[in-house]
Amino acid sequence: MPKRFRLTRRFPIAMTEDGYRRLKQFSHEAGLDEGEALSFLFEHFDSVTDNDALSHRLRVFNSELEDRKR
Repeated sequence: MPKRFRLTRRFPIAMTEDGYRRLKQFSHEAGLDEGEALSFLFEHFDSVTDNDALSHRLRVFNSELEDRKR
């Protein structure tokens, strides 16, 4: 029997415009709303990410973060 899909946590988040556009595109393509898409991505995080690419992209993002905040 499948697990019941319950949205039990709500929290305010801040996203970049690029990140939000990509989330909306992904959720539309997957036939999900944004909350369901985020739940899917985080529930299946290890299987939808490439560990080497993730650590590289995270380093790049962190190195640019201060400049992007201005």
